[in-house]
Amino acid sequence: MIKLNNTYCMDNLELMKQIADNSIDLIYCDILYNTGKKFKDYDDNLGTPQEAVEWYKPRLTEMKRILKTDGNMLLQMDYRLVHYLKVELDNIFGLKNFQDDIVWWYYNSNSGNSKKSLKKKKDNILWYSKSKDYYFNYMKASDPLNEKQLKRFSKIDENGECYYNNVSQDGKKIRVYLKNDKRVMLQNVWQIPIPQKVEYDTQKPIELLERIVNIFSKEGDIIADFFCGSGTTLVVAKELGRQYIGCDINPKAIEITNNRLLEIN
Repeated sequence: MIKLNNTYCMDNLELMKQIADNSIDLIYCDILYNTGKKFKDYDDNLGTPQEAVEWYKPRLTEMKRILKTDGNMLLQMDYRLVHYLKVELDNIFGLKNFQDDIVWWYYNSNSGNSKKSLKKKKDNILWYSKSKDYYFNYMKASDPLNEKQLKRFSKIDENGECYYNNVSQDGKKIRVYLKNDKRVMLQNVWQIPIPQKVEYDTQKPIELLERIVNIFSKEGDIIADFFCGSGTTLVVAKELGRQYIGCDINPKAIEITNNRLLEIN
């Protein structure tokens, strides 16, 4: 029986088969990118892109089955598989349930130099829902106005309210008030630095997972990561009052994850 707030060292497909239908609020996975590389902590080689898609297909099908009707699924990958898996995910989840392709720009990465290519400094995060009624935290998907944006509200009216002058679509002069425009919506390109000190190969930043967990889930929700690596998703879930299920086939990954979870009160 699958227990919440637990980690499992096993094949994620076998684990997902044991999870009940419509039971997970948010699935986030930093999947195998199929780089062909043998990292210190794991082997990232699933064969050709077509072979990789065949390996993923039953796992994606299970993810849809266990996702709640109002749930979200976000899969992180890079250019090697994103176009192949986008087509497969459209087939499984339905094109109407594709919500966005979020770009994580890790602008401080040293991706090497080449005279015949551009530096690769981004990952893609494909966001799918199971229905049109998916959960989305609008307020958590916005940022406070920065100093430059605040400077626009330089005028003060007779009541002491800050505003700036603008023109409406019909050409009329209008006032835009700070009190009505305190936050701006996040875009689908996220500029978050890559961690410089990590416990596990390709470990993702806390800030990235905090943003995902805050936007796509609420307190008490169940979050699953079936490629959990060093457990950043689960650490953030626990810190933000969510329940979690973690899985990785690598014993070292589970050991690191469990140690990190134990450090959280």
